[in-house]
Amino acid sequence: MKTLRTILGLTLLTLLLFGIGYPLAMVGLGTVLAPDSAQGNPIYKREKLVGFENIGQQFHSNRYFWSRPSAVDYDASSTGGSNYGPTNPEYLELVRTRIDTLLKYHPGLTKKDIPVDLVTASGSGLDPHISKEAALIQINRIAGIRKVPEDKLKELVEKHTEKPLSGIAGPGNYVNVLKINMALDELSTKK
Repeated sequence: MKTLRTILGLTLLTLLLFGIGYPLAMVGLGTVLAPDSAQGNPIYKREKLVGFENIGQQFHSNRYFWSRPSAVDYDASSTGGSNYGPTNPEYLELVRTRIDTLLKYHPGLTKKDIPVDLVTASGSGLDPHISKEAALIQINRIAGIRKVPEDKLKELVEKHTEKPLSGIAGPGNYVNVLKINMALDELSTKK
């Protein structure tokens, strides 16, 4: 009986400590040290929430830069990858379909020119960024639809390309899709 009480006591203590205490401490620490980041860095336009800097969104319209594919359909409550291996037939068909779509809407583009991040989902399924290369190959399509000179769109990509921290550390040469699409709308209204 004494052993059972000890086991139950340790189980309860572990549950409280690691199941409740630790997560609350991490959220509290994140809120204090990086208040915006802990909330996903909300982005507002005219006091209306349009999205989050750190959480990817789906953009399918030809008028916008397309997002990285998501294995969880951009559902922040269900993050994760597909867990398909690189030889899985379903996965290969999905990637093939994405490649075909890119080739259809980007004449002159070849399979070897397609950046991998435009046809594969990230591990979280919520990556808010695409590579600079992925943004650049979409310029021709967007310029044709929006009637904006390609040079202006290239400047926009350059302006929204996030460089590595201090030029050496962290991810770099990525573009936040929501931010650049918001800037694209602003650019189109200023024409």
